[in-house]
Amino acid sequence: MLRLTILILTMLSFNSVAGLIVTTSSSGSDFTNAISGSGITIDSGSVNYIGSDTQGGLFSGGVSAGIGIESGILLTSGNATGAVGPNTNTGFSGNIGSAGDADLSALIGGTSTNDANILEFEFTTDTGNLFFNFVFGSEEYNEYLSYIDPFGLLVNGVNYALAPDGQAISVGTVNCGSTGAGTGPNCSYFNNNVGGIFDIEYDGFTDVFTASISNLAIGQTHTMKFGISDATDNALDSAVFIEAGSFSSTDPAISVPEPSSMLLLILGLLSLCLLRVHRY
Repeated sequence: MLRLTILILTMLSFNSVAGLIVTTSSSGSDFTNAISGSGITIDSGSVNYIGSDTQGGLFSGGVSAGIGIESGILLTSGNATGAVGPNTNTGFSGNIGSAGDADLSALIGGTSTNDANILEFEFTTDTGNLFFNFVFGSEEYNEYLSYIDPFGLLVNGVNYALAPDGQAISVGTVNCGSTGAGTGPNCSYFNNNVGGIFDIEYDGFTDVFTASISNLAIGQTHTMKFGISDATDNALDSAVFIEAGSFSSTDPAISVPEPSSMLLLILGLLSLCLLRVHRY
């Protein structure tokens, strides 16, 4: 019993100190290899990455950091390593100073964009279906909800970065108001990180969403474009986390419990152990 108690205390300690780890990369093949799952064939010769050496990266430790995805790839409108918590910067900006993207500008009514970070490629699916898990986060939360950094997940030119109500995901369509604690569109899917509740830098981020695309022609070539950028200016980073191995033809169940759920489970086990020890 003592050994079990020590083990649980060790797990609690680990849960409290582990955090997000980001390794920057500008290799499109690194990114596609990381997200590739079952039933999907990515044409390696079609992979195109647009961004600076510091904008994109591979991440791990996402569950302990609080985002609900353990590992995968990270695309940002600034500096990928800036995603690492805690949230101590009131307005982190990578300020890359690079060009925007026409497709991303179109998502926000033609507003000019800057600092575009793009991963695009061609693929085939063996079932006609495509799924992947993702999280959107931004430093624009909660004060600048009208500054909509565009974020797109375009399959054959159609954006599937959509909230449950069908709106394109952005700081303006998934939030809990200007304080982060009020009401707003899709508020139940928003996580307010002002004050550093979660171990990442962004002031807010969404729950894990699953993009689901069906009726794709089996065996035919389709296009995929992941993209994010700043809108109007170069300030305040936004990012998209895409789960490793979830780009697949079968639904990638979100099976890893949130850190809060894991913590409650561990605390419950610890309480039972202590109660049993007390009775003896």
